[in-house]
Amino acid sequence: MSIKGLDVSKFQGEVDWEQVKAAGYQFAMLRAGYGSNTVDPQFRRNAAECNRIGLPIGAYWFCYATSPSSAVQEADGCINVISDYKLEYPVCYDIEQATVDYAAGEGVTFTPALARQLVQSFCSRIEEKKYFAMFYSNRNFLDQYLGEDLAKRYSLWYARYTDTFDGTDCDMWQYTSLGSVPGISGNVDLDISYVDFPSVIRNAGLNHLSGTSPAPSPAPSPSPSADYITYVIQPGDTLSGIAARFGTTVSELTRINKISDPDRIYAGNTIKVPESGASYKTYTIRSGDTLSEIAARFGTTVSALTNLNGISDPNRIYAGNTLRIP
Repeated sequence: MSIKGLDVSKFQGEVDWEQVKAAGYQFAMLRAGYGSNTVDPQFRRNAAECNRIGLPIGAYWFCYATSPSSAVQEADGCINVISDYKLEYPVCYDIEQATVDYAAGEGVTFTPALARQLVQSFCSRIEEKKYFAMFYSNRNFLDQYLGEDLAKRYSLWYARYTDTFDGTDCDMWQYTSLGSVPGISGNVDLDISYVDFPSVIRNAGLNHLSGTSPAPSPAPSPSPSADYITYVIQPGDTLSGIAARFGTTVSELTRINKISDPDRIYAGNTIKVPESGASYKTYTIRSGDTLSEIAARFGTTVSALTNLNGISDPNRIYAGNTLRIP
């Protein structure tokens, strides 16, 4: 099995994920952040967009830990960032030479024993939080610090830039950093997964997915009708909050969207919301729209739009979302 994917961070800028998916890429590993609590500036947008269009994602966190306890802190920081999103691929700890260099700057001697302790501490915490754990390394770092045994315990994402795979025991191979992908400016890392992670993770009940009741998959935004408008779930939303905002009930939202667990919804998913019969128009946001432009177009204000639609950040709106216009 060879599943085609890629991985990105802030260095790829704003990715057009619809073009990426149309080009045949089947998953993406997104940098969520690094250190104890530094979030990648593009992670939330990347995760929400991938969830919206149904492109499976995993996440990785770069290691700047210098002790097992700080590796646990990094795991907690990672979980805090990713928990708003649907992840069907692993949560990975990225440990490499820059980790060693940082530790030296902090006066810490980096040894093979410490390297293994960092990976074990991070991955154990990820598993404790019911996510699928993975670590990332390259051939030199494995030989010098980690050895082969960790890959028997945790899934390995292996970096080696070559045209021919070298047979290393791993579940995912990053084979180039010079990939060219529609929708992404400049070079990008490309990967092959040898495991059907969405099935493995869901069947194991990890990543807060379920083998028998899969979390709702993002669907293309349905066209508004006389009965429904669409809403793209935003980080921090709850189904009860959405129901209250739009004058409906949780039971009605779960019924029309076939949601099996009302306590688990995912940022970036599009759901249908019943019209309440109020006297307002609707507008479906298009790529490139801003709230101020929409307000000017309809002769209203940004404040009126944010209040009517429950928008907490007027600079963050989503293509495909339906706005109510006063």
